[in-house]
Amino acid sequence: MERKSRFSQWLRRPKSGSDGDETDTGSAAARGREDLLLAAVDAGFPIAPAAHPSGYGCSCERIGCPTPGRHPVSFGWQTVATTDRDKVAAWVRTLPQANFITATGIAHDVLDVPAEAGRTALERLEAASVELGPVSLSGAGIGDGRMLFYTATRGTPDDEDEWWPCELDCHPETLDEHPGLRWHCRGSYVLLPPSRLPGDRPAVSWLRGPERPLPDPLTLLETLTDACAEFIGRTPDHETTAWPIGR
Repeated sequence: MERKSRFSQWLRRPKSGSDGDETDTGSAAARGREDLLLAAVDAGFPIAPAAHPSGYGCSCERIGCPTPGRHPVSFGWQTVATTDRDKVAAWVRTLPQANFITATGIAHDVLDVPAEAGRTALERLEAASVELGPVSLSGAGIGDGRMLFYTATRGTPDDEDEWWPCELDCHPETLDEHPGLRWHCRGSYVLLPPSRLPGDRPAVSWLRGPERPLPDPLTLLETLTDACAEFIGRTPDHETTAWPIGR
């Protein structure tokens, strides 16, 4: 209850300090960033440092980086990811520009859909009083945003044939069945709020905070799939401009 209260208070906190007080504004932003990331840790989300935008490029300085500011710093991110508050707090303070990812398939999965489809699904789920967990938004308003619905994880099923990969929309044979939907589970990750995206793209932000209990993914799947199918149906030649924010 205390964690939920702190998170709600942060969301209501003014986003800027007094006129001309840039130091206070910067300090408040840093505290807010730390509060958001520790709220995710308190929710049990394992997190690890990621690259950050450098202009329209990436802090990793890789020429032609395909996912600028949206990939982990370490190739061993799956073992680096942690829920240790002290370690995460140290990262946040010593890496002031870093984005952070959360590894999925350990404590949670993420259903990742185009933002427009996500808004439709969100309205329908709330109207039907379906229990929602955390929901985040990335890059909305530029035609290629994504909405992420956090759910309980399917973990590692005994029957491998029942394991769903995270890239449900990457194969032509599954497009009609799961258009525009990615299921991030074992071996995947997504960017956590308040990560920044390159250029003038809106940052990754929470719509529903990480203090919410994680629902069963199957309670959301049909509504999300239907909304994605409608979105794809309105997109010429089934073309979308998905802005990937995870693996």
